[in-house]
Amino acid sequence: MARKFLYVMAFLVVLVIAGAIALSIWGNDLVRLSLVPGEAFRPQPSLASRAYDGQRLWLARPGIANDPARWTPPGYSPAATPGPAAVFFIHPTSYISAVGAGHWNASLDDRDTNDRAALFLRGQASAFNAVGEIWAPRYRQATFGAFLSDRTDAERALGLAYGDVEAAFDAFLRQVGPDRPIILAGHSQGALHLTRLLRDRVARDPALARRIVAAYVVGWPVSRTTDLPRLGLPECARADQSGCILSWQSYAEPADPSLVSDTYDRTTGFTGAPRKGTPMICTNPLTGTPDAAAPATANLGTLYPAKDLATAAITAGAVPARCANGFLLIGAGPDVGPYVLPGNNYHVYDYSLFWANVRADAARRLAAFR
Repeated sequence: MARKFLYVMAFLVVLVIAGAIALSIWGNDLVRLSLVPGEAFRPQPSLASRAYDGQRLWLARPGIANDPARWTPPGYSPAATPGPAAVFFIHPTSYISAVGAGHWNASLDDRDTNDRAALFLRGQASAFNAVGEIWAPRYRQATFGAFLSDRTDAERALGLAYGDVEAAFDAFLRQVGPDRPIILAGHSQGALHLTRLLRDRVARDPALARRIVAAYVVGWPVSRTTDLPRLGLPECARADQSGCILSWQSYAEPADPSLVSDTYDRTTGFTGAPRKGTPMICTNPLTGTPDAAAPATANLGTLYPAKDLATAAITAGAVPARCANGFLLIGAGPDVGPYVLPGNNYHVYDYSLFWANVRADAARRLAAFR
């Protein structure tokens, strides 16, 4: 596992990359044929109310041996357990159903899916391990193809996945206690589930909202006008602000974010109003502020690929960033690995491009909170 590290860190699997390339060349029909499950959605019972109280259904949490979220590159170290804060991290899609077949949702015990999710935790969630312990649940995530379909089955698959995330969050709250500061973070599908968690739980519970240091909704679009008013927290306006939401989606230039923006324009926000034409939250992780620009010299460290953990490198000053039309543009784009998606989309690397800045941002917001 360790020897695979960051070249497959954000490994959405060869099928995901192949599907994205096919999308840019042959269009949506071919990709749907390849990656959308051929079967009907299979309803599954909810997990037992205390299913997440033990360690079995967690990829990372206190007490787990070889916890992937506690990995750090040379020169960094995780906080002592338990640490001042508790971090709830929802990993991105690591399950790809078989071509033209497969299931709408992953099994909780799928070894390959869980191994890939653990790699995500090393490359993404590890940015938060200086501020406290990280809790990252396994969940019956929707397959990648669910994001390429407008079938009711896709919505049901995402709903099943969210039910697991919410059950894990309940267990997390029970076990970290009533007073710990909380950081919420996710990426891609995990960030989508995080927006629902903010809407359903944080926005409806003022006491819980007061405990949130920050929510990192990364790699998923959030409308300032049709989503944010229902999420229970404001957008982060200052680098030293706590109790707020950050979000970004990374593209090299020239950027073509139409695959995201076209879908965004067809959807409805949490307020019930269309998202089309509404501004997205864009936080520059180099400054911690919205709609900002910063040179590469402001980048404290990009996490570069390596063939094993011991040689993973943090390189400062390599990647600039600026917000434009709701997307985060990073100049020509560094060579951080082979998984850049069509349109110069660095989605896979949203965290690793700014790993050291995210780490500093979380520490700064926790200090402001305390």
